[in-house]
Amino acid sequence: MKFQPVASHFINGLYTEDATGTAIDVIYPATGEVIAQLHSATPRIVEQALSSAKVAQKQWAAMSGVERGRILRRAADIIRIRNYDLSVLETHDTGKPIQETTVADASAGADLLEYFGGLAGTLTGEHIPLPNGDFAYTVREPLGVCVGIGAWNYPTQIACAKAAPALACGNAMIFKPSETTPLSALKLAEIFREAGVPNGVFNVVQGYGDVGAALVADDRVAKVSLTGSLSTGRKVYAAAAGGMKHVTMELGGKSPLIVFDDADLDSAVSGAIIGNFYSSGQICSNGTRVFVQKGIKSAFLERLLARVANAKVGDPMDPEVNFGPMISERQMKIVKSYIAKGREEGARLVCGGRQLDRPGFYLEPTVFAEVTDGMSIAREEIFGPVMSVLDFDTEEEVVTRANATEFGLAAGVFTKELTRAHRVAKGFEAGTCYVNTYNLAPAEAPFGGSKLSGVGRENSKLAINHFSEMKTVYISMNVLQAPY
Repeated sequence: MKFQPVASHFINGLYTEDATGTAIDVIYPATGEVIAQLHSATPRIVEQALSSAKVAQKQWAAMSGVERGRILRRAADIIRIRNYDLSVLETHDTGKPIQETTVADASAGADLLEYFGGLAGTLTGEHIPLPNGDFAYTVREPLGVCVGIGAWNYPTQIACAKAAPALACGNAMIFKPSETTPLSALKLAEIFREAGVPNGVFNVVQGYGDVGAALVADDRVAKVSLTGSLSTGRKVYAAAAGGMKHVTMELGGKSPLIVFDDADLDSAVSGAIIGNFYSSGQICSNGTRVFVQKGIKSAFLERLLARVANAKVGDPMDPEVNFGPMISERQMKIVKSYIAKGREEGARLVCGGRQLDRPGFYLEPTVFAEVTDGMSIAREEIFGPVMSVLDFDTEEEVVTRANATEFGLAAGVFTKELTRAHRVAKGFEAGTCYVNTYNLAPAEAPFGGSKLSGVGRENSKLAINHFSEMKTVYISMNVLQAPY
């Protein structure tokens, strides 16, 4: 099956091509087959995107927030109507099962557009009374041209998470998808145009790191929002700092998930499965360090293995399949190297650990026990279906160990004791914490990390602050006197 788009880029409301750009093969992870070929943006394409965005942003910002919101909500409606077709595309772009993409990808993007579309008309300033009848007022203004750089694990949702608040505030956005999953952002651009977003307000350019670097470095860009690895984030953040650009960085993690001995065992196992094997483990907030209190460790592992054995691996387009391939051969090899390290460093392989003998990039769901804090699999982000189970004795001990990482994206705790749940959540050094659940990211709630897991927040009203700035206007009602 082929998914060749009309052209590689979408600029100023039109598909645009420059075949002199470096070729980008789009590979279906379930088979290893090339299903489309695009071209990386040349300097000419980058310039077209920047110049069209700069012009279109003024027109978009001149509209009322209510008008912008109406268009974003219309785009959300179109996405929901076409959810299945968009999910089929997402499955072929990422390899994720259709069972998953129909509920967690395009539909999540629609939620974001609807949410920020609803906020767009509420973005007002305030009146500030001052002595002697003077006053000040504030005006919320867009930043201008924003650049979004996406990751490959949730291409549609990430594009919407960046575009929705940016456009709600009156900005234009140039979005560069991951070169691994470049297809769905083009469909989003089509939908924006159909919904009434003016040409040039949302542009898509494809490319490798050099294209992202060219966009970030341009003086016309006021804001950069990246979802990606820590190493990429450091480079982009440093480049943006040279121009004093606004940034949002949603980076990696090595998140802890703590299971106390009073937890509902089935719920805790469900949390561990969702936090390690959903999307074949390719989620930045995954709780890959599962700390289980010693008294229930054996029962936890027994229940976990029984549940993991029920995972249905296979063709991602089969509605019954709930575990798909890795995104690429390269990523699969990285994960296999970590599985080898886990064995070499003394962890006990409880299940999985093998590449499946079939086309595509399939690895079994993998669980290690007897993992210690210093092992590579417990310290480094793997980004694959590998769970490390560690044990602990006391609350104080486990919270200290949970926080002993350079990352701080997410954390979770399973317990029936309400006061302990709140204590542990307060003690976590992480931007997003879960109690008796895991890996939720609703549009209404802030999402983002602390420490080396990122800067700023996506989703919620807080994202508005990252895509706009306040202008203060002072008004004097009195004669001004100078000292001389």
